Amino acid sequence: MVKSDSNMENLSWSGEKEWLKSGARSIKEAIAKVDQPVYLVKYNNTLAVANKGYPAPAELVEARGVNLPLCAWVPPVLPENLGAEDFKRRHNLKYAYLMGAMAHGISSVRMLKAAGKAGMLGFFGSGGLDVDAVDSAIKELQQEENLPFGFNLIHSPGDQQLEQAVVELYLRRRVRLISASAFMGMTLPLVQYRLAGIDQDADGSPVCKNRIIAKVSREELAEKFLSPPAPDMVAALRDMGLISARQAELASRIPMADDLTAEADSGGHTDNRPALAMLPTFIAIRDRLNQKFGFEHPPTVGLAGGIASPQAVAAAFGMGAAYVLTGSINQGCVEAATSTAVKQMLAEARQADIAMAPAGDMFELGVKVQVLKRGTMFAMRAARLYDLYCRYDSLESIPPKERLFVERQLLRRSFQEAWQDTKAFFVKRDPDQIKLAEKDPKHQMALVFRSYLGLASIWAREGVEDRVIDYQIWCGPAMGAFNQWANGSFLEFAENRRCVEVGLNLLYAAARLMRAVGLANQGIKLPREIFEVHPLPLEQIPLTI
Repeated sequence: MVKSDSNMENLSWSGEKEWLKSGARSIKEAIAKVDQPVYLVKYNNTLAVANKGYPAPAELVEARGVNLPLCAWVPPVLPENLGAEDFKRRHNLKYAYLMGAMAHGISSVRMLKAAGKAGMLGFFGSGGLDVDAVDSAIKELQQEENLPFGFNLIHSPGDQQLEQAVVELYLRRRVRLISASAFMGMTLPLVQYRLAGIDQDADGSPVCKNRIIAKVSREELAEKFLSPPAPDMVAALRDMGLISARQAELASRIPMADDLTAEADSGGHTDNRPALAMLPTFIAIRDRLNQKFGFEHPPTVGLAGGIASPQAVAAAFGMGAAYVLTGSINQGCVEAATSTAVKQMLAEARQADIAMAPAGDMFELGVKVQVLKRGTMFAMRAARLYDLYCRYDSLESIPPKERLFVERQLLRRSFQEAWQDTKAFFVKRDPDQIKLAEKDPKHQMALVFRSYLGLASIWAREGVEDRVIDYQIWCGPAMGAFNQWANGSFLEFAENRRCVEVGLNLLYAAARLMRAVGLANQGIKLPREIFEVHPLPLEQIPLTI
């Protein structure tokens, strides 16, 4: 039974009797028509619903057919209207929905094309790839006209030359949008990218050709990205001749990032932060710093981490997120450049099937990433390597029992053979690492152990059958939440998961939920079934592409 305790005094609805329907199913169907308003009225001592009519104060309403007390109403809530309009306009998007970068090209060219053509925004997973592979992806994407896309720039404290080389590639190829992730502070290459080509428009306002969407989880980093570039770095770039004196002056009038993604409990690099606490904090930091600096174009703040259910999407926009960014769930989609085996493992994951493990790119610093633990022992094995690194000073000092385990089970070769393979990798990547390792046995050990961590993600991506137990699959609890929602629907199966279809389902279902909650917040007691939203095939989602 649908009941109403609402008393919208002096409000009436008028219309035709045939517009009115009663019952929970009729209310649910009316809510699902997200492009139309929903009116709940008292009719024959019960609650009826209509998607059209003429509401107004009782004394002003012009009776058309019947004139009935209005109990509650909600306006249209279109998926394309969710989020901040200025964000969508700036990035030429229809939907405030982003697909985050997943390293080794897992967020692929194919995924970015699908997202961009649907009016969404994807970021290519540049992390872990060499410059030539990234360049190839840039060339392919730039062949598409008016396609919104971005590329990842991941902080590389252990390989600063690579970070510089990637920035130089982006500048040379005129990549105008990057996702800055895993940064622990500002770096000169990042500031160089931001300021390269900065100019003024006809009104004298600064115009940045290169845009940054930063992904952070700490307040101190949010402050840095929401403030102008550090003066000492600006001065260094000016002295190096990389920017002009005029550009250095304009730097004080822009924030480092155009947009800031509050990264909650996500897959990969994460601080496991709670979204409900972090997003409002970052929005408050943005407002405070904008008031301080008076930016002509204030940054927006979006949310990532745990975005995998309609409830999460609705909550994010309800808290004021300018956009939402998904990660883990995209890795399980058909467009992701990873193996079928990994996609199937992800489709079976539950929220508790995750663990923290040492990060390959920041191993020596003790930084961790969140990974899938169901079906793989990677997290446990990587932690054992880090423990050995902390306890011993060289490969030779590792006790025989531990050494035997690492050589036979993890590396599947001797320490000496593993070091020779590692040297061959760094001859091309960063020869200075070899020189340092030859002087410092502990650094040599770190490089060898890091080789296992790096290969573990490649084995997963390529689906190496005899290495399943060692797969490193970046994954957050969002994956389990999505699987729970998709259970019993066509999206339950990995082969049916297409990134745009997943995204549109989340946005459309979130819009429906927001309308149902809007009615409930006006004192309407609705049956639980009205809040149940299930995935729909693309052709059944109204008002999409």
